[in-house]
Amino acid sequence: MNMFYNKEGVGDTLIVTIGSTERGDKAVLRNGNVARIYSKETNQTIGYNLFHFSSVRQLTTSGLVQETEELVSAVNASIKENGFKDELVFDASPKFVVGFVEEMEKHPNADKLNICQVNVGEEKLQIVCGAPNVDEGQKVVVAKVGAVMPSGMIIKDASLRGVESTGMICSARELDLPDAPQEKGILILPDDYEIGSEFKTY
Repeated sequence: MNMFYNKEGVGDTLIVTIGSTERGDKAVLRNGNVARIYSKETNQTIGYNLFHFSSVRQLTTSGLVQETEELVSAVNASIKENGFKDELVFDASPKFVVGFVEEMEKHPNADKLNICQVNVGEEKLQIVCGAPNVDEGQKVVVAKVGAVMPSGMIIKDASLRGVESTGMICSARELDLPDAPQEKGILILPDDYEIGSEFKTY
């Protein structure tokens, strides 16, 4: 889940994204000050727009909103007051973490892609990676599903040439780190980084 607010650019609307769907498969249902965006095919909620949000809670942020338990509770209350049943769940877990590439194999349908099994502490993620320098035994930075990159891109589950991929192994440039090399390639971390620990990008 991600929340965005830009009063000057968009208006007094909190935009909540929960999932994604193919273009053209979306529908919108509005009750009062809340609009639910959902998939026509599955009826699964993709997100919510909460209009006149300053009447619910004052936000000074412009752009990505830092989620807090209090903010999610306020959003849930507004959603219910306007006749919807979804319950948003506050997730305080870090979205940029240190991962360890345990296994790697060539993608069967793409010469330049590799399928990596990456240990991120409490779970193992399958990530398809096209970096030329990725290899087994490396500690890397993983952007988990829901992470917002410095470019504004939101990391989502994906299928790359028929292989499921959950998350992204990041380069220094993608993380907008100072003095990031211009060459293609992921950021390889020193051994003293702890697997599963938060990697602070900002």
